[in-house]
Amino acid sequence: MSEVGNSARWLAVSALAKIKDGAYSNLQLNQLINQHSMDRRDINLLTNMVYGVIQHRLTLEYWLKPFVRHPHQLDPWVHELLLSALYQWQYLDKIPKRAVFNETIEIAKVKGHPGIRRFVTGVLHEMDRRGLPDFSTIENPDERLSVTYSMPIWLIEELRRQLGADKMQQLIASLNQPAKQSLRVNAAMTDVAGVMTVLTEEGLDVEASQVSPLGIVVNEGQAINTSAMKYGMFTIQDESAQLVVPALDVQPSDLVLDACAAPGGKTTQIAAALDVDQGGQVVALDIHAPKVRLIGKNAARMNVADRVAATELDARKAEAEFGAAHFDKILVDAPCSGLGLIRRKPEIRYEKSLQDSLNLQKVQLSILTAVAPTLKKGGIMTYSTCTILEQENQQVVKAFLADHPDFELVKTPTANHLKADRPDKTLSIYPDDYLSDGFFIACLRKK
Repeated sequence: MSEVGNSARWLAVSALAKIKDGAYSNLQLNQLINQHSMDRRDINLLTNMVYGVIQHRLTLEYWLKPFVRHPHQLDPWVHELLLSALYQWQYLDKIPKRAVFNETIEIAKVKGHPGIRRFVTGVLHEMDRRGLPDFSTIENPDERLSVTYSMPIWLIEELRRQLGADKMQQLIASLNQPAKQSLRVNAAMTDVAGVMTVLTEEGLDVEASQVSPLGIVVNEGQAINTSAMKYGMFTIQDESAQLVVPALDVQPSDLVLDACAAPGGKTTQIAAALDVDQGGQVVALDIHAPKVRLIGKNAARMNVADRVAATELDARKAEAEFGAAHFDKILVDAPCSGLGLIRRKPEIRYEKSLQDSLNLQKVQLSILTAVAPTLKKGGIMTYSTCTILEQENQQVVKAFLADHPDFELVKTPTANHLKADRPDKTLSIYPDDYLSDGFFIACLRKK
């Protein structure tokens, strides 16, 4: 293969065509990075291009439309090549237009036949000559927002209905900002100051999280490659996700059920608060054996395996397995649409529908209902999701409480008193609030 065929731009186009066909963006990127020897600059360009094109796909399609008469007749890789050229031209200031056009045409020449090279050359020069269409000409306001921020119209409409027009626009605008690299310190081993010192010595630029007392935000450098990561001093976890376990108020001697545990991030956070000598243990469930093994692996890396019982079981069979009034605390970090994670997983925005949320609502409610009898009286059951729609959040809690008068909703606490003046007892963190993931947390106490 020519040098062009190994370039970051060509690999990005190859990855984008596969992702459009259903592959996962993170897996595709990891595979390409492992298969090709690239320096840090090329890895950054590859990652930036793949996520950037996915993130801005609706915007890029809008710009391309006037210049390609029959887009569906194009080879998928040619379509992605043109979108990636547009993305670099419009969003990457440090790359000159000439370099973008030349490399795009060279890729078309190497990968395709002379007709494709002529076609790509013609489209690029026509776009440059005529200029790109302006969003302000789109009459429908929701369609204009959809193209501007590359968000599906149904999500714009639903967020406006639930949160109001101003909050909706602020939220969707924030989702195209880069995701922060955040860590949760392993309280079973060390503290925030200790990890920050170690990471600074390894050349990273870090700061303490304003959201989570156990959180660190990495501004520069890759935490995953450090010795501190290898020795289990921290795990990669979003700041919002770190708020879920403290809401359980885990005591050292508690027996805790983590009902939907894989890959085990929250399991290890629960385990860090337990004392095995006092009988503390977390039973971590997942229905898939490989994921159960992953929980065990993460527990071992974080040096808390002695407090974790990773178990292959559907949470909806918990009562038959463990009996009534068995656990002091229960965490239901429920399967959800993941719309709070759009910044990290940009393709989610195109894959989900409102019907998905309504279908998941039934699953979430069934899990809560199934595990509720296994909680002791006076115990706390925390329900959390990484989505931002009330169908999977407030509506689930309301429906559960309507059917379970023996439970009451108590205010979700946070160590940093986040949104302390909110009227709701539940806690909703939106992606624009602290530029962390969107999360919902509710605490249900058994009377």
